[in-house]
Formats: sequence, structure tokens, C-alpha cells
Amino acid sequence: MKRITIYDVAKEADVSLATVSRVINNSSVVREDTRVRVQQAIEKLGYKPNAIAQGLALSKTTTVSIVMSEKLFSYNEKVLNGLMDVAKIYNYNIMFHTTSKGISKMADVIEAIIKSHVDGVILFNDNFSEEEMEVLNEYQIPMVVVGSKIDETDVTTVGNVFTDFAKMAYEFTTSYLEKGIDDIVLIEDRLNVSMIQRVKEGVEKAFADKGKVFANYITYDQSYKSSYVFLSEYMKSHKPGKVVITLRDSQAMAMINACLENGYTCPKDYEMVCVLNNKYLGMFQPNVSAFNVAEYDMGAIAMRLLTKMLMEDANLPSRYLEIAYSYIPRQTTK
Repeated sequence: MKRITIYDVAKEADVSLATVSRVINNSSVVREDTRVRVQQAIEKLGYKPNAIAQGLALSKTTTVSIVMSEKLFSYNEKVLNGLMDVAKIYNYNIMFHTTSKGISKMADVIEAIIKSHVDGVILFNDNFSEEEMEVLNEYQIPMVVVGSKIDETDVTTVGNVFTDFAKMAYEFTTSYLEKGIDDIVLIEDRLNVSMIQRVKEGVEKAFADKGKVFANYITYDQSYKSSYVFLSEYMKSHKPGKVVITLRDSQAMAMINACLENGYTCPKDYEMVCVLNNKYLGMFQPNVSAFNVAEYDMGAIAMRLLTKMLMEDANLPSRYLEIAYSYIPRQTTK
């Protein structure tokens, strides 16, 4: 038998996830007709909200949940090390929740977090939608979002430790536009959705500020098993552009190889930069230019911020903390 979730109730009642959680928590901000509709949906589907809510009254567990996609583990090793080291200092236990497309659904993760009554949550922000974060917020679970920048709110249970990828992309793109180079290409990334969106925003803003329109965002559908398969085919009928921006190392390597197969070499025919730096970019030929982010510090600061939020530290200067970046020029840029 299919297990009924809060998502099913929201769909049946034709309301948002947050509205369902407000009804479950007896919030006074829900209209009476909406409350009745949600309660009828709960009864019809046989949903058991009390099993979820019961953990809220229990004492602290000194446990923090970390939520991320299993595909991103290898790209966030240093961030996780920072998180774990600080968690040990404050004697926090770590509960991992991983998501896999078609296997571990976010609905199950949300309910697991609530039922386990953890003290707080660290989210890698390519996993949760704004609405799903709002559900967690309804349960007053402190959370820190790690990765790219989110919009600031007055909600005291939400924090953000981020690198401003939009600013990074804006500055890099502007440096080329000011040299008269506007044939700039950005390749889509399907693993880091929020990050690539921020990068795209930065590139678009740089073009707009120069009175131009950015139109070289290369996307591909899910019929391709990898970006290399797509790019290898794509480059048979396209030129690489004067400058190529990728988010991850695998895409940078895929693009270089796809171009080489079709007679284009880097940096002779085009330049390339990879947003996320790692050791492999310095081993690959040619060595790939990239941006360096203090990833360990990002993880350590995120966990430290969460502990301060859990202690309700009145002296906390900000819940939104930016991690700096630096540019590492290598052989793929001139």
C-alpha cells in the first residue's frame, strides 16, 4: 500500500505544503474553509499527522541533519569535512539524508527530518524548493542553507553560508566584454541547479549592463547520458565560442575533448574557465582555469552558524554569511 505523505494531502486539498503543515500545527492564520478542506483530505486519505508532530514536544537530541544529493558527495568533500569537524567540537551527532532521482524523494526526507525531531538542518540548496523549506520553517526547525546565495528573509530560523556565484560570473564576464569579446558560452549543469542559475544571472547582468543580450546558454535534455555525449555531438555543427564557462570539472574536460575531436584547441581557438575548482583541473591537459572557494571554511562556518542559531545567540551579527573566492588562471585562459 502506498504511504500517504503531506504532499498527497496538499494535492487532494488543492493547497500548498505550508498550508497543510499550518493546519496540522493548529496555526491561526489559516482560513476556516481551507482548514476544513485540509482536514477532510487528511481523513479521506488516512494521513497520520500526529506521528509527525509528536517529536516537537520532546527534548533536544543534539542531532543535526545534513541533506544533499548523493551525486554531489564527491564535489562537497571539503565542505562536509568542515561541517563534521565543528559538529564534533560541539558534540553534535550527524544524521545524513541523501536524495537520489527516482529513489529517495524529498517528501520522504522532509517527513524523516520532522519525525526524528532533530535540532537543526544543514541543506545543500539544490535539494529543497522554497515551498519545502517553508514547511520545515513551519515546524520552527533551524536550518542553514549551504552553497549559493538565497534571498534574505526576516525568518529567524533560516541562515545561509554562500559564495556569490552571480557576482563571480558578472565580474568574469565583464572583464571579457570590456576587451570587446562577447562570444561567451555558458554550459548548463543539471546537478547544481541553483548554482548554475546564479552563474547565469551574473552573465546575463554583465551583458545587460553593456547594452547586450546573452543568448549562448547551452542546454541539453535528459536523453543524453552525459554532458560529454551531448557536447561531442553538439560540436560537430557548432563553434565553441571565444570563451566557455562550465560549472564542474567533468563538463570542462568533456568540452575540451569534444572540441579537440572537432579540430578546436584551447586556448588557441577559445578560452575556458571552470567555476568550481578541484585538483583534477590542475592535472588535466591543458590545466583548466578556475575559481577557488574556501570549501572547508564554508562547511565549518555553516555548522558554527547553526549552533549559534540553536543557542539563540542574541549577538549573532548576521544569518547570511558570504565566503570569498579567488581566480586561478591556468593554461585555458590567456
